[in-house]
Amino acid sequence: MTVQSSSFHFEAMFAAVEAAGQSIAPVWPLDRSIAVNPVWEQRSEHISEVAAELGALGGIRCLMPGDYYLRLWQRSVIKNRHLVAAASDQGVTATPEDLLQALKAPLASEHWQNVSDWLDESPQRQNKMAWRDEITHQISQFMADYTQSKVQTGNQPHSQVKPLYQAWVSQARADKGITILMGEPGLARAFQELPDDPGALILAAFSELGVTSAHQAEQYAKALLLDINGWASRLSFERWEARLNGQEEDALPQLVAIRLGWELALWRHWQWRHPQAAKRLQAAWFMQLPQIGLLKERHRYSQQLLWVWQRAAERARQEEEQRLLRSPALKAAPQTSLQAVFCIDVRSEIIRRALESQSPTITTHGFAGFFGLSAAYAPVGTGLKRPQLPGLFSAGFSVTEGGHEAQELGQVRAVRHQQQAAWNDFSRGASTAFSMVEALGLTYAGKLLKRTFGWQRDDHPVNDLATTGHWDLYQGERPLTISEKADIAGQVLKGLGLRRLARSVMLVGHGSHTTNNPHAAGLDCGACGGQTGAINVQVVAQLLNNQAVRKALAERGQRIPDATHFYAALHNTTTDDLDCFGELPEDVGQWLKDATLLAQRERAGNLGLKDQPAFNNPDALDREIRKRAADWSEVRPEWGLAGNSAFIVAPRRMTRGVNFGGRAFLHDYDASLDSDFSILEAIMTAPMVVTHWINMQYNASVTDPLKFGSGNKLLHNVVGGHLGVFEGNGGDLRIGLPFQSVHNGQRWMHEPLRLSVYIAAPEAAISDVIDRHETVRDLVHNEWINLFALRDNGLVSRCAPHGWEEVIND
Repeated sequence: MTVQSSSFHFEAMFAAVEAAGQSIAPVWPLDRSIAVNPVWEQRSEHISEVAAELGALGGIRCLMPGDYYLRLWQRSVIKNRHLVAAASDQGVTATPEDLLQALKAPLASEHWQNVSDWLDESPQRQNKMAWRDEITHQISQFMADYTQSKVQTGNQPHSQVKPLYQAWVSQARADKGITILMGEPGLARAFQELPDDPGALILAAFSELGVTSAHQAEQYAKALLLDINGWASRLSFERWEARLNGQEEDALPQLVAIRLGWELALWRHWQWRHPQAAKRLQAAWFMQLPQIGLLKERHRYSQQLLWVWQRAAERARQEEEQRLLRSPALKAAPQTSLQAVFCIDVRSEIIRRALESQSPTITTHGFAGFFGLSAAYAPVGTGLKRPQLPGLFSAGFSVTEGGHEAQELGQVRAVRHQQQAAWNDFSRGASTAFSMVEALGLTYAGKLLKRTFGWQRDDHPVNDLATTGHWDLYQGERPLTISEKADIAGQVLKGLGLRRLARSVMLVGHGSHTTNNPHAAGLDCGACGGQTGAINVQVVAQLLNNQAVRKALAERGQRIPDATHFYAALHNTTTDDLDCFGELPEDVGQWLKDATLLAQRERAGNLGLKDQPAFNNPDALDREIRKRAADWSEVRPEWGLAGNSAFIVAPRRMTRGVNFGGRAFLHDYDASLDSDFSILEAIMTAPMVVTHWINMQYNASVTDPLKFGSGNKLLHNVVGGHLGVFEGNGGDLRIGLPFQSVHNGQRWMHEPLRLSVYIAAPEAAISDVIDRHETVRDLVHNEWINLFALRDNGLVSRCAPHGWEEVIND
């Protein structure tokens, strides 16, 4: 081989490895946890193709097993008409009888086997630890230590932390325990002879393992990354963050090199120590290698009719959603006394109905939970910054506490954080939470009792910020001007789309209140970067109440009536409290209290409280729900966004009083106020993507809880304070939702259905946004979401592959 062709071969193979890394979606750390589609980076492919590939390369399920769909059929959730229509949608010629028979056929189970997997099946490994388990454990422990070292040094270029692969190979060469643990004398030699450079390792491994094409290299690299998907997702997050900041950092090829290093070491060791077994290994390996495409085709064929069932389940739910959308909505009074703007979160749907039921003069509205504030929070007294906006974007400015209270608050916060640092580190992990109590004994009994029975509430998100009366906004070190503040306020007003402002306008963010829960941020506001919306609503309310900002807005034609006052509030999704930052009119305060009790009663059924004596006593039910929130042992304090199935973008007049059961994201939108459809474009390119991420995280945590879920909450141990969790003391870094977040111990609380998006806008305007945005086009055309247009006459049309078609339900 010439030097030129050798160089070309290396570049092609390394490009294939990089392409494999590009398929891995990011996972956010626990303290900034937001939902994400775990296969987001493959959205440019059809969802069924991605499902077939994941099944072929990693044995991963994107569909439910046949008996799940059979139960839906037996319960008449899926009916004959749904199957017929779904088969037509999928272009499948099959009768309902054929489809029922298909549920009895086993899915393709054969999938790609790495070298380590083949060795685990050999007689030499009987009664010994599996290579798969040891490799995952060794890499995972190394990655945890390495990532913490990077975080501690601030990931600075001058730090002493070695590049990822070099750090691993140094550790692997020095670790003599692997040889003893695995009962393989001489294994250390294989690690000693691995190349020092990741590129050299990749080329050597592919050469010796007979990987000759870029396609084989990419598929093999994908399979290896899926084997350590949690840490691969962490590195994808680091890449995502770097790109948001205009930088480029991609360590995923080095993780492939590490996993390939294990493959090459075992391949060589078996040839040296077990030559006869090595021949069998080589025969199996070289027989499998050219069949990657065939494996994928088998999974595609095996899943084809299950996709019809999946589509039928979605059609059944859409039929119900469309019936609700056609039902008469309640009318609001001509004069509005309170406008309350909530996050679009599905948990807001229940409390919004409860609040509107208090008076016809109350109207509620749905808006993205960060309230258009593209800011990072710089808490005074810490020197840190925290994003308060969707993970899709980077912050444009920062907000911090200001006014005469700021200095005192900074001092208090610094002391408080020092005192609680040790506690927080311990209390996040399941085993360590109890070991700390054991070590402290009776000295901690008082605080333990207070937290257990809910007598102490100093960790409530509202209380932490309740004394803050003023916020300062900065661009770098420079305070924002009145004109710049008016720009922000004007965009918020435009996005809200309120025709007339009432005397009282309440901006309601949301947060949760749970105890001893590493995944607590996942219950907070995803649009606020996994934080509560408390800061966002306070800052926006301050801007809209500022007289200088109002004057600047009036000069631009956006006049806020003098009598209008904006209030900031927070919806506690665990207890359904509605707490306001500041004094409210007396009647409004009572409405909020009564709405809380009503929402609690509606949610009590899913919390297992409907048969309890407290259910028929509002005060007792309120106490029981608060007790659950404070209970350290409670693994299901609330259901989060389980059950989400629809995103409805429409004026409230179309949905007021309609009970969607806490399963719909509701975003207000009035096309008549959006002449250039710029608001529609913003909704379809941001909130629609965020709701899809949430929907797919919940779906994936149900269809494959082992790979895309984070396992049993009772076994969680936090890694590095905030990086993620292990289930037990090792294994891969877990991503997705805990089992208890989607299952009540008897049944799934979330149905894995692709998000159905309903938009009250002209079909042409919706199509125009699709045509102009590749990401939106991918989601629609590759069937990651179902998209519908709502018409004023109640009719619904579906965006089908060949164009828009009217939906006709029986």
